[in-house]
Amino acid sequence: MTSVLTRMRQSSAEVRNTSPTGRRVALTLAAGVLVWVALVAPESSSLLTPRALVRLPIEGLALASLALVLRPARRRWVLAPVGVALALLLLVRILDLVFTTVYGRNFDLLNDVGYAGSGLDLLGTTTGPAVAVAAALLGAILVLGLLVALPWSLCRLARLVDRHRSVSARGAGVLTVAWGLLAAYGVAIAPGLPLASWSTVALTSQQIHSTVVDLQDRAEFARIAAVDPFVDVPSAQLLGGLRGKDVVILFVESYGKVAVDRSSVVDATLARATDQLRDEGFAARSAWLTSATFGGISWLAHATLQSGLWVDTQQRYNQLMPTDRLTLSRAFARDGWRTVAVVPANRSDWPEGSSFYGYDKIYDSRTLGYAGPGFGYAPMPDQYTLAAFDRLELARPGHRPVMAEVDLVSSHAPWAPLPRLVDWPSIGDGAVYGPMVGEATPQETVWRTEAGVRAAYGRSVAYSIESVLSFLRNTGDDNLVVLVVGDHQPAPIVSGDRASHEVPVSLISRDPDVAHRISTWGWDDGLTPQPDAPVWPMDQFRDRFLAAYGSAS
Repeated sequence: MTSVLTRMRQSSAEVRNTSPTGRRVALTLAAGVLVWVALVAPESSSLLTPRALVRLPIEGLALASLALVLRPARRRWVLAPVGVALALLLLVRILDLVFTTVYGRNFDLLNDVGYAGSGLDLLGTTTGPAVAVAAALLGAILVLGLLVALPWSLCRLARLVDRHRSVSARGAGVLTVAWGLLAAYGVAIAPGLPLASWSTVALTSQQIHSTVVDLQDRAEFARIAAVDPFVDVPSAQLLGGLRGKDVVILFVESYGKVAVDRSSVVDATLARATDQLRDEGFAARSAWLTSATFGGISWLAHATLQSGLWVDTQQRYNQLMPTDRLTLSRAFARDGWRTVAVVPANRSDWPEGSSFYGYDKIYDSRTLGYAGPGFGYAPMPDQYTLAAFDRLELARPGHRPVMAEVDLVSSHAPWAPLPRLVDWPSIGDGAVYGPMVGEATPQETVWRTEAGVRAAYGRSVAYSIESVLSFLRNTGDDNLVVLVVGDHQPAPIVSGDRASHEVPVSLISRDPDVAHRISTWGWDDGLTPQPDAPVWPMDQFRDRFLAAYGSAS
């Protein structure tokens, strides 16, 4: 018995002695994997594949050499900031993946950090506040974890290199020669993925260049914005060709060229709507605009169309908002129109609506009187939004001419659940939409396949167009001029990679003179712009519109 107990004690002691060694090895391996991933992750999210992780990073060889040269007392003070920089670059790579997936472009460190709040708001409105809170917590844990873990990992690996200086020095020398040969002969494991990696250096250079360009753009944009050919035009001459008309700009969310080109549902809806409007006495002209944004961030497109300036970054938007630039809404206000904004997705105040756009009245989700359920991102169906606008503004007896921008958001991602069109007189306070949420196809079903997402997108755009048609046929406003325009193309999951920024634009009116004034534009008849229809950058629309409908026309 004594011998058995003795052997058990010895075995227990061995476990206690080897357990710390095992933990040290595991921690060192974890540190090595984390640093390796941070170093070899490609600078472009399009190259993010498992094969990227088997490359040889020159930055790792440089860090190993640095660990050999530095004294232990100074090593931590040098490597810790390098670890923080690596953590930030890895976060940029992660955000690159997100922005490429959603917006079809790389993440811009200077301009895009501020979108975190709006992204969480979008997540909360489409999936619920619990998911948004969980995402925020996970994001915070990821950021803080990387900012702590990477400096710690570098310092741990540096101590390992220091303990095995001779082997480390020889290994670094051999690998450096190997890296040089691989780079010289251009050996790659896949197109765009050289085996001799320098992606951390490339990403750093890319971000520095982007930041310098952004800073230079501030002065350039200020110079461009200071020139306005319409700023000194007398108010009475700005829009004389539309005097007495109610003018409505309908921004249809995510209504891009892909909806016209690739959705048979949208194509059929546009054709049917064109015929029905013609029967009602309306004429429509259509073409293409190149949006300043893609996949989201709609306010850049709104600012571009209204201001006549190319507002393609948040920096330009922020720079523009404090100015007194003559927007279309301000031009109408100067010429005597009552100006209105209808933004059903807004759940809080929008100061820029008054301070920059100069709207007399702003309606949002709190003031449109909706008593029904929300549908995904949209707090209310587009048909209700248009009916409420008609009731609150256009149907008022003896109202002075109204100019309005109305946002239609039923076609906003996630494109489910989707309401159905109802008879105009039955819309009321929106309670009629109550049963539809449970009957509609849910988000989780739509998002099981890419084909399901694309089909749901087409149906949502068709619904928005049908809502516009319902509005035009039921408003009873014979003096109505409507501009229907997409704000941007949908995300790449629908549009595909390298899709254009083109969106449809249509001008609709019963008055032949409205169409005659734009006869030189070359726009196509009907609501469907043809592939060879004119394509204008969105920032050119304001000036052409004011020139066409000014009193001197």
